[in-house]
Amino acid sequence: MENLQLDDFTRYKFLSGLKFSPDGSKIGFILHKIDVENNKYFSNIYIYDIKKEKSFKLTSQDSVKTFLFKDKNTILFPDTRDSKDKSKKEKREDLTLYYEISLDGGEANKSFEIPLDVTNMEMLDENTFLVTATYDHNKLNLKDLSEEEKDYQVLDEIPYWFNGKGFTNKKRNRLYIYNIKEKSLSPITDEFTNVDSFKLNEDKSKIVLITNSFIDKMPTHSHLYLYHIKEDHLERLTHESPFSYFYADFLEDKIVFAGSNMKNYGINENNHIYIMDNNKNVERITPADFDYSLWNCVGSDCRYGNNNTIKVHGKYLYFITTEYSSSYISRIDSTGDIERLTIEKGSIDGFDVLNEEIIFVGLRELKLQELYSLNNYKEKQLTTFNEWVIKEKKLSIPEKINFKTEKGITIEGWIMRPIDFDENKKYPGILDIHGGPKTVYGEVFFHEMQYWANEGYVVFYCNPRGSDGRGDEFADIRGKYGTIDYEDLMKFTDLVLEKYPFIDEDRLGVTGGSYGGFMTNWIIGHTNRFKIAASQRSISNWISKFCTTDIGYYFVDDQQEGTPWNNVDKLWFHSPLKYADKVLTPTLFIHSEEDYRCWIPEGMQMFTALKYHGVEARLCIFKGENHELSRSGKPKHRIRRLKEITNWFDRYLK
Repeated sequence: MENLQLDDFTRYKFLSGLKFSPDGSKIGFILHKIDVENNKYFSNIYIYDIKKEKSFKLTSQDSVKTFLFKDKNTILFPDTRDSKDKSKKEKREDLTLYYEISLDGGEANKSFEIPLDVTNMEMLDENTFLVTATYDHNKLNLKDLSEEEKDYQVLDEIPYWFNGKGFTNKKRNRLYIYNIKEKSLSPITDEFTNVDSFKLNEDKSKIVLITNSFIDKMPTHSHLYLYHIKEDHLERLTHESPFSYFYADFLEDKIVFAGSNMKNYGINENNHIYIMDNNKNVERITPADFDYSLWNCVGSDCRYGNNNTIKVHGKYLYFITTEYSSSYISRIDSTGDIERLTIEKGSIDGFDVLNEEIIFVGLRELKLQELYSLNNYKEKQLTTFNEWVIKEKKLSIPEKINFKTEKGITIEGWIMRPIDFDENKKYPGILDIHGGPKTVYGEVFFHEMQYWANEGYVVFYCNPRGSDGRGDEFADIRGKYGTIDYEDLMKFTDLVLEKYPFIDEDRLGVTGGSYGGFMTNWIIGHTNRFKIAASQRSISNWISKFCTTDIGYYFVDDQQEGTPWNNVDKLWFHSPLKYADKVLTPTLFIHSEEDYRCWIPEGMQMFTALKYHGVEARLCIFKGENHELSRSGKPKHRIRRLKEITNWFDRYLK
């Protein structure tokens, strides 16, 4: 067995977008791999043949990110392959090219093109497609301008940018019907409406869609609509306002939807599931004690691409819940009968279902992503793309260590011993804090933690109050950031040092990203127990966060219970920058230039404050990256990021 190396993650395979073929005989999915030399990700369609129990590569151009089944033997996918089309795209023409390929193999052939920047597509019939696409109000104004004249941004709404998308001012995700034979384009929604999701009924006569319309300021609530295709009629179904709709689809002869009115716990309140009949009567079908999020919040830095996490099939709505430190697949029928279908701990990263047969992408024990089937609660691993990691590399198994707060609330935590552990030695330790804060750590594979364990560190982490998986009350730390969550983390650190005397309390480091970066900044301003810190994509000032980031104006108001005008003292109290004059801990700041979730001034302010007060600090800025640097950034940047942090820890802790 070999030690895990820093750049071993560049050999991992990542799975996304899995779908059953219409006849259920095959599974299509996207396999992503990293090409370090070209500093990019290669993505291709793979097919798993259920009968033969084998998978094979279907495409080879390395650029396919999504697809759909045209029929049981043919796949449609968007791509830009020939030079003329690439030239059009480089000139920013709105154009999406679709290719089709047989599951029997052969070359992919260009099938049709749509004069839109398509974001999602479903078939109505062989010639007619339902698509969402980016509509840009400024496109016509820029059409006749030279490149020099286009070299500016005009902003007149918030948010004006979005993490991972750049400037989004006056851009909307609009719904259309497109006929490829007639080349006719019919918009369904107006030019100021974002379509968050859409679903077709079984006979493809109606569409249920979730929308968000705004001018000047985007609200936190959304609306539910029903579109009658033949009649070309859009009917509003919104049952309550304000209400944040998370998901909607047709279930038997009714509409099933999930969402929250945000009245009790704000924007992070867990969703409930509802049924709406043909008379627009609404009934909540999840019981009062159902208190889990309807998605997977289990953290890992070993994913790439998107997977489906909720789907109607037959008489059930299938969905993922995060419960404590794992995620599971469950289903509910129209009467509210809920059944959890998976038993094993770990992470369900996405799934598909057909005729009650379920396939999913999962992280199980310390295995990286693989495909699994699920039958009668029993899981079967179908692929071995990442099996070499378990077979060839030394890995540290997380050991669970729980404790109770002063109010008797149990907090889950773990430590990972160094590889080749010697009980007679003393080891440095790293406290790793998750983002969110409404996410969770679990016992699944986390590359950076495994690498640090291989480098001789004890890694310890927990899910303090504010985390997901335990219900709304546990997750609700609105107006309390840096108080009860900080107490939990410090008590956890005390317990770890008490229970594991091989950890050297004089050689402790702390790190985290996003909310974990906020907490790292907060910690160094409130204690000197950590010898070194690495603050990633952090928050230092809630006042500037409010006015500069994509979610700031509503996230800060909700989570910190104040704005710069009605409670500036409270925002400043919860800002780590307020306490920067107390910091003695040398700190590394990692930030991405295009991180619009926690914009770069958040790192710059804290860095400047430490330098001003004579504390050693280093700021590493990654150009062209966003908030997802550690998970989906350019491969060479991901390598450099982990080197920066590890070298910083090594310098002070070894």
